[in-house]
Amino acid sequence: MTNDLVSTAAAPKVQRPPAEQRYATELAKLAAEDESPRPPGWALSLQAARTFIVGDESRGISRKFVGDPSLIDRALVTLATNRGLMLVGEPGTAKSLLSELIAAAVSGDSTLTIQGGASTTEDQIAYSWNYSLLVSEGPTERALVPAPLLRGMAEGRVVRFEEITRCPLEVQDSLLSPLSDRVLAIPELEGDSMVFAREGFNIIATANTRDRGVNEMSAALKRRFNFETVFPIADFKTELDLVEAESSAALARSGVPAPPSRDVLEVLVRVFRDLRTGDANSGRPQAVMSTAEAVSVAHAVGIKAWYLRGGTAVAGDIVDCMAGAAAKDNAEDLARLRRYLEQKAPKRKGPHWESLYQARNLLPG
Repeated sequence: MTNDLVSTAAAPKVQRPPAEQRYATELAKLAAEDESPRPPGWALSLQAARTFIVGDESRGISRKFVGDPSLIDRALVTLATNRGLMLVGEPGTAKSLLSELIAAAVSGDSTLTIQGGASTTEDQIAYSWNYSLLVSEGPTERALVPAPLLRGMAEGRVVRFEEITRCPLEVQDSLLSPLSDRVLAIPELEGDSMVFAREGFNIIATANTRDRGVNEMSAALKRRFNFETVFPIADFKTELDLVEAESSAALARSGVPAPPSRDVLEVLVRVFRDLRTGDANSGRPQAVMSTAEAVSVAHAVGIKAWYLRGGTAVAGDIVDCMAGAAAKDNAEDLARLRRYLEQKAPKRKGPHWESLYQARNLLPG
């Protein structure tokens, strides 16, 4: 019965395909037209990889990262050397997206990813064993289960290490030998137990500045990375355009044909920017008021309007959907948001700001 159900049911869509699948047409086009020299093991040249990330309308290549193009240049140059790339910055500044895009451009594969956390262990980074085979055969290559680091070295691909500073120090330092000597030892194997990295291998790590001091990286590991800071979007219109594009795409995937109007999104982005900087009255929330969080709230606003009311979003919907983003588990953040709505929102002109102000009582508590 299960097989019949599987064969007759429509194949479910993947919620978020990796970058190399989402932009497969663009990557193929760039590879076909790429006549510039490529570093050993790279799928694209530095120029083509840069174009893939920053975009080129004349060639039909979309812009995927909003930020300083010189950051992209430095990141790509770093990866073409024997040093790893460390992307640091506030949460929600698209560090993970940038690492994914770079890995897709350089290796054609962004899925060799390690998610850092307090429970991350070395076998999740390098390799583990199939215990049934280990018991029956001993430590053989057939019993070996490669993790992202081992695969990246053996296949010559970029490995992504997300939130590296959330890992214990001894786990972080497992990268020392692969980054410095380009070798990984598997002492359990007899004979040839060394895996030497192939051309194209490197590591992109990310760390957010709010985790600084939790598990500070060792000086030895820091020396093996070039650090690049990813800053929040400075320009209001640029941030608004990004929130509009990303939330519209997310809503389309959720079956919502009518994204929030630009006027409503303008209010949302302005609120986030005001709270991000803070002032003497409302203060700055401890919660992250990032562009990524604004996209998430815009997505929720559109979902609420379409599925609960069967209509389009209004600015008042922002209040209800922002409570979880601005408050998290901090009651004082909720109070800051309430003060903002009561003191600052009435001073701004327009019907959407009036709608936002009138909805202030929707905040919990």
